[in-house]
Amino acid sequence: MTTVLLTGATGFIGSKVLRRLLEASRAGHGLEVLTAARSKNVPGVACRRADLADPASLRGLAHGVDVLVHMAAMVTGDEAACEAVNHHGTAALVAEAERAGVRRIVHLSTAAVYGAGPHRGITVNEVVPAPVSPASRSRLAGETAVLAAGGTVLRPGLVTGAGDRWVVPALADLLDRVPARWDGGRGLLSMVDANDLARLIAALVLAPDPVPTGIHHASHPAPVRNADLMARLSELDVLPAALEDWSWEECLERLRSRPGGVSERQFALLAGDHWYRSEGIWIATGATPGPGPLARLAAAAPWYRAHLDRRSGAVRAAA
Repeated sequence: MTTVLLTGATGFIGSKVLRRLLEASRAGHGLEVLTAARSKNVPGVACRRADLADPASLRGLAHGVDVLVHMAAMVTGDEAACEAVNHHGTAALVAEAERAGVRRIVHLSTAAVYGAGPHRGITVNEVVPAPVSPASRSRLAGETAVLAAGGTVLRPGLVTGAGDRWVVPALADLLDRVPARWDGGRGLLSMVDANDLARLIAALVLAPDPVPTGIHHASHPAPVRNADLMARLSELDVLPAALEDWSWEECLERLRSRPGGVSERQFALLAGDHWYRSEGIWIATGATPGPGPLARLAAAAPWYRAHLDRRSGAVRAAA
């Protein structure tokens, strides 16, 4: 029996990893799945109480655990809050795992640690990370302890699917403010569907020793053109169609004239070249990356439509 401890099990990606692991357990893979949480329980799964912002609460958390899958992270917040959870909390968790003799650590980070870009088909360590937000700075710092313990760090790019409250909602905000194909939609993006990413993580849990350690990009191997992403979301009635091509300068001018929830830096991340070579981890684990994030959007479209309708309704009510 292999005992897996999963943090972030109620989150956007973590909940999908949990489902994969429970499916593997029911299929006879000999898994016992535990979750670690500050408050929320997952029905039917044993939960060990812990708070990454409180290192003392982590004492003994990894006792009897074979594999640690660390998905929990603070993705918004100020410097102090992000440091407490993403950096110091991760370091304390890894220390507990080492003390308990955990044999495998899989940690979810983010390609946002590379900073503003543009990035065009880079490999790991081809550029020096230059994170620009408290969340990405602290997540980069949190990787250090995992790497020192011989763990596996995954850096996905944009993650989409049901439950995504950042990528497609941000695109909706931007399209409302800049109603055009941004720089002709030429930007290439590293993306991955959350369920495909969860399959990759489950493959790392289930794989026989050894597994790939170190840092790995974890997006779908084929980058997505921004124009194709926006067109697919329009076909699915998630976003309206953009009818005109605007230059990058025109886009920035309009964006600056219409303040909103997405920054100019984030606009560049979503519209400009940010793609990272990711085929290695899929090959190493034998996991299939699937048809790609554009093909997966149809399944998530009802969730996106409902979520964006709720957001629009809340904005109208507040006006």
